[in-house]
Amino acid sequence: MWDDCYERKSLLTPASASRLCLSISNVITNWLKYLPQEIIPNILIRLPIKSLIKFTSVSKSWNSTIKNPTFIRTHLTHKLNFNDQSAPHLLLLHSVHSEGLSFPLGVRHITEFKQDPYSLHFDNNDVSLFSKVEFPAGLKKEMINPCFRVVGTCDGLVFLADDLGRYCYNFVLWNPCVRKYVMLPKPSVRFSTHGGYEVCLGLGYDVVGKDYKVVRLTTLLQQHGMFGGRCQTLAQVYSLAKGSWGRLCSDVPPCGVVNDLGQAFVNGAVHWLAVRLEGDDVNYFVLAFDVGSESFREVMLPKTFKMDSAVELRLSVSGDKKSIGLFVRCKSETDCFLDIWVMREYCVEKSWTKLMILTPQGPKRSLPEALLFRRNGEVVLVLEDSRELVSLELVSKQCKSLGISGGQVCSVDWYEESLVLLDRKDAVSY
Repeated sequence: MWDDCYERKSLLTPASASRLCLSISNVITNWLKYLPQEIIPNILIRLPIKSLIKFTSVSKSWNSTIKNPTFIRTHLTHKLNFNDQSAPHLLLLHSVHSEGLSFPLGVRHITEFKQDPYSLHFDNNDVSLFSKVEFPAGLKKEMINPCFRVVGTCDGLVFLADDLGRYCYNFVLWNPCVRKYVMLPKPSVRFSTHGGYEVCLGLGYDVVGKDYKVVRLTTLLQQHGMFGGRCQTLAQVYSLAKGSWGRLCSDVPPCGVVNDLGQAFVNGAVHWLAVRLEGDDVNYFVLAFDVGSESFREVMLPKTFKMDSAVELRLSVSGDKKSIGLFVRCKSETDCFLDIWVMREYCVEKSWTKLMILTPQGPKRSLPEALLFRRNGEVVLVLEDSRELVSLELVSKQCKSLGISGGQVCSVDWYEESLVLLDRKDAVSY
């Protein structure tokens, strides 16, 4: 009701609309005087994000309640539980449009950058537009590369990294719903301190500590490169509650990490693909980081999975959000396929199941890239030539066009609206 009053077009002049909104606020304020204070949070907990943000200006007590960290978490928990039944689910789309990509020294660079819009879409049959997302103008001034990369999302927070090209250390936790963001301080491992490195990043929530944490893994290349000798991988964790990075940790299992193969936060842990040299064999596995205990463990990939230089891997959260999935893409002169795997039971190696094999389509033998499992079990793909997004139904193997261009670089992530960062005085508003 209140969103209608504030947002729908009407024949009222701006002055009349302002007086009407003031009258509504006065009615609410007077009504509050006669309500027992203990039931107000129970009323507010059921309201949508936009209404709550507007109601912070209704009274000091409401402002204090809505910005209370306990209320923010309780509101999100209530919303997530309700979403399981009937509320709409959202996807965050970030598409980078440019003339092309280049890979000097194996690092992805954007050439002749044009634009990189953000938008929210319903995770429904048509993936219809929910809203366009305004990117903070202040962040554009901080960028070293043409644009940020979306590392992942968690409870309404979008984790951004300025790493599409040159080494740099701009990391951001951004909540577009409350129009606030936090710039992270520079981490300890930098090119100036440790030389060349490969890096992977992740974002997760510590339920016990009630804290959002960013973890950064850096594999030091030294003079030998990833496979030229015994490489070392270091870990460092940023705590949003503390506003700082923790000490460097070297107790990471022996392995190397590779940037931009996807991260998956599920069951309280962040997951990445990692690689280990065993004799003459290069073996991939899933490295998991428990956000609460800040400890590592390993999850094996399917035994039938074979790795070679032509294979591209990407990790994802499974459609039911209870486990992980794996996309294996191979395009070489001798072989060309896209395998889609899911781990049916979390951390049970035998439960890895190959859902389907997709082979090249059309005269150009184009092979799409897989981006994300949807909640209905379908998979979002980006077509190789047109860069158009489609949704693949795994049983029928039929693709449905979503009418969306993915650009040269594209990410699709699950998204939940939340009030996270609303209480942060150190967060930048825009």
